[in-house]
Parts: sequence; C-alpha cells; structure tokens
Amino acid sequence: MTQTLAIRPDGAFDLLSLGGLVMRLDTGLVPFRKAQKAAIHVSGAEFNVAFNLSDCFGLRTAVATAMVDYPAGDLVRERVRAAGVTPFYREFTHDGVTGPNIATVYSDRGVGVRAPVVFYNRANEAAAQLRPRDFDWDAIFGQGVRWFHSGGLFAALSESTPEVLLEAMQAARRHGTVVSFDLNFRAKLWKRLGGVEKAQAVTRRLVEEVDVLVGNEEDMQLSLGIAGPEAARAGALDPSAFVAMLEKVQAQYPRISVIATTLREVHSASRHDWSAIASINGEIVQAPELSLDVVDRVGGGDGFASGLFYGLLTGQTPEQAIRLGWAHGALLTTYPGDTTMAGLAEVTALAAGGTSRIQR
Repeated sequence: MTQTLAIRPDGAFDLLSLGGLVMRLDTGLVPFRKAQKAAIHVSGAEFNVAFNLSDCFGLRTAVATAMVDYPAGDLVRERVRAAGVTPFYREFTHDGVTGPNIATVYSDRGVGVRAPVVFYNRANEAAAQLRPRDFDWDAIFGQGVRWFHSGGLFAALSESTPEVLLEAMQAARRHGTVVSFDLNFRAKLWKRLGGVEKAQAVTRRLVEEVDVLVGNEEDMQLSLGIAGPEAARAGALDPSAFVAMLEKVQAQYPRISVIATTLREVHSASRHDWSAIASINGEIVQAPELSLDVVDRVGGGDGFASGLFYGLLTGQTPEQAIRLGWAHGALLTTYPGDTTMAGLAEVTALAAGGTSRIQR
C-alpha cells in the first residue's frame, strides 16, 4: 500500500538542498572548441532546485555545500546570495595553485542536427571532499526544514559523499522532514568509482530513506536496476511503459509516496516534445504533451522537480502539482542557463493551459 506524503506545515526553510556548486561556462551556439567567449552560470543539480523555488516560487530555501576562499568561490557566493538562498558552507582553503576547487562544467547548446555537448573538470573538487560530521544536521533541521533534497549527482562525486547524504537523510527523518532524491545518473562520474554496479549499490541504499523520487526511465534502470524493456518499444511519450516502471519501484521501495519522471522525445537539439507522469500518493497523473522550441535544455529536469515540489509544498492536487512541474520545466528550456528566469504568474498560466501569444 502506498504511503501518503506528510509535509510539516511550517519551519524556517521550505526546502534545503545538499550538493556541489559548479560554474558552467556556456559558449551558446558556438561549439566550445571554436569559442572566444563564454557566459558563466552558477548551478548544481541540487542547488538549482533551491534557486528555482526561491527565485520563481518565493519559498524560503537553503543549500548545504562546500565553499572555497578564492575568486571563483567569491563569484559563486555572490550568485547564491543574489538568489535569496541561505547557505550552510563547509569552508575550504585554496592553496593558490591546485585547489580545492569549485568544479567547472563546459558546454555548448547545439542547434538542429548538432547535439549539445557537456563535459567536466571536477579535479580536486571541494564538494567531493565533504565528509560525515562536516555539518551539524540536527542543528540545521532543528530550525525547521519542511523538505530536504539531494540526488545521484552529489552521491557520485566521491566515496564519502554518499555517507554525507545518508547522514543528512537520517537526520531529516528524525526531524519529520520530507526527503526527495533525483536519481540523475551520470555515467562519466560513476565510471571512476566502479560503474553501474557501484551506482546501484550506493543508490539502492539511499533510496531506502526517500519519500519522493524523481528520475527518468534510464535513471531507474541504471541507478536502481529496475527492468524496463517496455520503454524501449514504446514511444518516448507513451505513459504505459512508465506506469509499469513506477509500480515496480514502489513495490521495491514501499516508503516512497511520490515517483515522478519527465517524458521527452528529442526530434533535434532545438525541438523536443515534452510531458511528465507521476504517481502521487498512489494516484497516477500525467501532464499534457507540448512541443518545445529549446534555447538551452540544461536544467529542465531540475525545473520540473522545482515546480512539482512547489505544488506539493503548497497543498495542490496531484494533477495541479505535476502541471506546475511540467510548465516550469518547459519554460526553463527557453532561457539560457541552468536556473529559472520565470515568474510564478507565467508558470501558473502555462500550467492552466495558457498560450505563447504576445502579452501586452
């Protein structure tokens, strides 16, 4: 029997994220190897959710992460502060040469038949050096935290980060905080730690602590080892394959109250079909299908999670919650960068069936 999600009504923070902060150098439509300039986006899969819920949805959010005392760290601090996100930093001292560092992600966006390209430099990353007891979780959660969020990307940074995450999850549960986890499988990160076998061993242990799980069909297969051959035969936006997978996940992890995934069919780098499906307290809900003209696809999944969490935190119906996630994720792909530039009125209008006709 599916558990019903219980969210505490108040607290100092609506959501706290745990994860690494990164600088993304984005050369836009110019391939990185030919670029002469780049925009700097401050992001991180877990931080993006805290940013979006603060900036677009007006919630009180926080992030627990590593920080480094050098100019790149100063830039990141400023962006966190500007987003209205409260930081809980484990401070690291830069040695002036090798680090520790704020990780760097490099990307270009692609267009049409040319796919976007993303690659990393996470050498001597400060967030990978986080250890259990670096944060006083009982003091943080004791302030009142309604929702705790992290994901598979943070878990894949090092041998120690899953232990930090497990420590935080268990503290969250002691304080009556909802725990969410975005599977976010990244083969490049897990490869050096032991590949898919290691990813599954780590992730299965963490998901035992989770109330709300986000991840696409590939994430569920690779991170949890949940078989899903139906999805390979069905259309990318056909919900039937995903309903079967959601049922398998809930049967294996009965603590979970909500499982959600985006559905995306990529026709080209610039043109995607978009939908989403979720099981919320045992009720299956699906968002409409929408064709997207994509400016920058990075962060769309985090945008979906943000809108979905906002709907659940504010007591919306399951259908309203998934529509808010679907609408915000769609809008986020129309902006450069990993984080939102949407306003709440835009999100709610699209979720309710709005159009892209000019607003005067």
